[in-house]
Amino acid sequence: MSTPLPDRRLMLVHAHPDDETIGNGVTMAKYVAAGAAVTLVSCTLGEEGEVLVPELVHLDADHDDTLGPHRLGELQQAMDALGVTDFVRLGGDFCYRDSGMAYDDQRRAIARDVLRDGIFWTADLLEASNALVPLIRDRRPQVLLTYNEIGGYGHPDHVQAHRVAMYGYLLAGVPTYRPDLGEAWLVPRVLWNTMSRERMREGIEALRAAGDTETFAGWDVENPDLPMVSSNADIVAEIAGEEYVEAKLKAMRAHATQITEDGPFFAGAKVIGDQMWGREYYRFAAGLPFPDTGGWADDLFAGLD
Repeated sequence: MSTPLPDRRLMLVHAHPDDETIGNGVTMAKYVAAGAAVTLVSCTLGEEGEVLVPELVHLDADHDDTLGPHRLGELQQAMDALGVTDFVRLGGDFCYRDSGMAYDDQRRAIARDVLRDGIFWTADLLEASNALVPLIRDRRPQVLLTYNEIGGYGHPDHVQAHRVAMYGYLLAGVPTYRPDLGEAWLVPRVLWNTMSRERMREGIEALRAAGDTETFAGWDVENPDLPMVSSNADIVAEIAGEEYVEAKLKAMRAHATQITEDGPFFAGAKVIGDQMWGREYYRFAAGLPFPDTGGWADDLFAGLD
């Protein structure tokens, strides 16, 4: 007899280790603490990431090219901090390689001109989605979280993670599609990560009032094309969990090659406080909408129980 599934089940599809902690760390920790099953699917191990620790630069893609295994260790520590025990790589460890990124003349993230073999950006979409389908059908999440159509800020791996998550979600729910990959499961609700434009504006104003002119310098939150923020009208859910901020910050510190104590993430929190990291926001993408309460939902499973 199979083990009964927990009543509440959440799945997240992310591009690289550290993306999950920055965007959803409080959400993950909060639902784990509440007894929900939380599954993280990482599409790559971030092999092309910039190493911000001088003594570990030798790990990067231009030197030893061993950053992937190191970041897997960082991911383990981060998940320990958040309490997440079910975290897997799409297709298995090292199946898809980080694609890296470049910038266009407007400093927007784009794909590189020269691409390595085996990277996630050039992976066959159906093949990559077929690696997600059995995970969805096995874990049977009621809520699936991923990026918007441009991956939040344009990184090619984030864009591809969005595509794989959305296509995998559709395929997993078709009873006649690839029965060898498990019994069909249509995820009841799909949400996209975002940030509140209004809350971001308030935070930056607080930083400037405190004399911090560097943190998030260059961010124009009034720019309607800023892809990683949404107006409050487009947000459907806010997960508040200030009591889980310390776990989130511990998980961020675990991703030490990518996030430094003197960087903007921690610098901003010292001025703004726990509210900078204690609230996470979501847009509705597909499935069953939230019950109409006249405001944001405070539970990603609202109306699904």
